[in-house]
Amino acid sequence: MASIKDVAAEAGVSVATVSRVLNGHPSVSPGARTRVLAAVDALGYRPNAVARSLRTDQTHTLGLVISDVLNPYFTELARSVEEEARAHGYSVIIGNADEQPELQDHHVRNLLDRRIDGLLVSPTDGGSPLMLDAAHTGTPMVFVDRWIPGVDVPVVRADGREAVRDLVTHLHGLGHRRLAIIAGPAATMTGSERVEAFREALREYGLPLPDAYVGQGDFQAASGRRATEAFLNLPEPPEVVFATDNLMALGALDAIRARGMSVPHDIALAAFDDIPWFVHTDPPITAIAQPTGELGRAAVRALVDRIEGRPPQSVTLTARLVVRRSCGEPQAAQPRTMPSRSMQPPPKQPPSTQRSIT
Repeated sequence: MASIKDVAAEAGVSVATVSRVLNGHPSVSPGARTRVLAAVDALGYRPNAVARSLRTDQTHTLGLVISDVLNPYFTELARSVEEEARAHGYSVIIGNADEQPELQDHHVRNLLDRRIDGLLVSPTDGGSPLMLDAAHTGTPMVFVDRWIPGVDVPVVRADGREAVRDLVTHLHGLGHRRLAIIAGPAATMTGSERVEAFREALREYGLPLPDAYVGQGDFQAASGRRATEAFLNLPEPPEVVFATDNLMALGALDAIRARGMSVPHDIALAAFDDIPWFVHTDPPITAIAQPTGELGRAAVRALVDRIEGRPPQSVTLTARLVVRRSCGEPQAAQPRTMPSRSMQPPPKQPPSTQRSIT
């Protein structure tokens, strides 16, 4: 492999000049810079990143710990983070917490050991001593999507309260009165905030939210399935299921389909976190969309500001409601009374009598 001395000899300059060119130092003449860059290309020279990080105390690497890599929302978030980081000259190491606090801390610890320049985290809970310690000891850090209250770390997030209110207004206008919600973990800010926004919107219309209409989920599909099964077993099932996460919405869809029921004729379905799949279901699913790409880009910009000594800013973007057909057609909407169902699951129907939506 070519060395920096080889590049200097090829370009006819000193090793110090080559170093200044590679580090973007302004005090190099245009001619010398051109010769150095031409020599780098001709010799295929690659700087030793480890040695450079020891000299500069920077690795030009960011860490990103996301809550669930299988969730399309976080996949898109990670993609936008990587693209924006590359534009700023940083690479990204990604850790998947899989909604487990102990796995989250494992990734955070490993990333800090790798001497990353800064850390982006979507916390799985609010009580990680490791992250609290990292924040208090000055590690450049930004919370994205989720955050820990009371911790002095910039937060980049989307506010979904108005979109949730728009959803309830939409559902009320379609004639729905019995609305249920599948909540995320209360230990996460997004889990608690979305439920509270839903309660507030229902209160505006004088609609109750009985305890039986609040299902507890964990942002995973299986929990959405279980919560919806419980709703459907109630003597008076809800007319609408609102899942506060896209994977839980898919689980709810599975539970509805397993009963041989159709959306929205038998029960309506809506979700938080729009994903491309929702356009291709039958019917397409009404969802609240977050500006995921911009969240990732804004989070990187805030972190780079903090790394490079500029005042970082928290950023709050706005989520929006995307109305599709999974809650009913406005022109045909009338208040409905769902037939009572036994608390026991109904017998399985022969395959030929089941209707499904995909």
